Amino acid sequence: MIRAKSAFLSPLLLAASILSAAGPTSPTPPAGTLKDMQEAYNGESNAHANYLAYAVKAQEEGYAKAAALFRAAAKAEEIHAANHAQVIKSLGAEPTADLKAAEVKSTRENLQAALKGETYERDVMYPGFLTQARKEGKIDAIRSLNYAKTAEAEHARLYQEALNDMDGWKGQNATFYVCPVCGYTSTTRPTAKCPSSFTPSSRFLAIG
Repeated sequence: MIRAKSAFLSPLLLAASILSAAGPTSPTPPAGTLKDMQEAYNGESNAHANYLAYAVKAQEEGYAKAAALFRAAAKAEEIHAANHAQVIKSLGAEPTADLKAAEVKSTRENLQAALKGETYERDVMYPGFLTQARKEGKIDAIRSLNYAKTAEAEHARLYQEALNDMDGWKGQNATFYVCPVCGYTSTTRPTAKCPSSFTPSSRFLAIG
C-alpha cells in the first residue's frame, strides 16, 4: 500500500469525512489504536485510488497482467479501508481520508513504488499497529489489521514477481481472485476457503 493520491476515486473514498472536533476546547489528538486505525484507513484509501491509476498506465503500456494485478490490489485495499472504517466507527470516531494525487510513472516504477509501500506495511506499519491493539485488547482492530497485513504480504510477493519478469507480464491477460471479507489476493481461487478469513472460495471476486 502506498500513500499517493489519485483522481480515480471510488464511492467509498468520496464518502470519507473529516473527523470533527470533540468540543469547544482544543482536544488532544486521538492516541493509540484509534490513531493507528485512522492512519491505516487513510493509507488504504490512497492505495486504492493510486493502484487504479497505475492499472490504467499498465494497460496503456501493454502490461495487461500487471494492470489486472493493480486492479485486484485496489479492490483489496478498498476492502481493507472499509474494514478499518467499521473499527474506527466502533471506537466512536469517523474515518478520515486525505486523498492525494497519484504520481504515475512507468509501470516498472509504479510496481517498485507499490512494492516499497506494501513491504513497509507488512514489515513495519501493521506489526506496530497490531502490538498497540493487543495492548488495548481491541479485538475488532486486531482482526482488521491482521487481514490487511496478510493481504499486503501477498501483494508484495506478486509485485516482486511482476518486477522479476516484466517481459512475461507484457501482453498477457490474467485473472486474480480477491476475498471480499479480508482482501486476500491470489492468482488462483482457493480450493475451499480463504487462508486468512476462512471465507468460502465461492465468494471470491474474480478481477481481470
